[in-house]
Amino acid sequence: MLVQQILKSKSTDGVFTVTPDTPVHEVARLLAEKRIGGLVVSTDGVHAEGILSERDIVRALAVRGASCLELATSALMTKDPVCCTLDMMSDEVLRKMTEGRFRHMPVTKNGELVGIVTIGDVVKARLTQLSAEKDALEGMIMGH
Repeated sequence: MLVQQILKSKSTDGVFTVTPDTPVHEVARLLAEKRIGGLVVSTDGVHAEGILSERDIVRALAVRGASCLELATSALMTKDPVCCTLDMMSDEVLRKMTEGRFRHMPVTKNGELVGIVTIGDVVKARLTQLSAEKDALEGMIMGH
């Protein structure tokens, strides 16, 4: 399945972004409010400069304590995040996520943000695809 198809199946359009100078406590509030696990960091809202996830914030809390919540997002973000394109296959995205040990991947078109996919989105798409293949095989076996 193509990333483009995965994005179309998601209930939300676009991608939420914050600027590098956004305080981490504001990112945490947005993550909770939007019920999402990561935000793309972008000065212009068009190009992915970084990404900050719940996991990044929890790790910083464990190491630095609550004072990390006053830091700018740029202090904790993963710079230059791995991105995918609309024409990439879900298997390739899943491989990159697994190898890189991350769960959120910005989607770009001509270098500009068009969305974000999560490991959950990719797994759901793969399960849907496997179910369709199973149904087709059962139909062939049953002679339908």
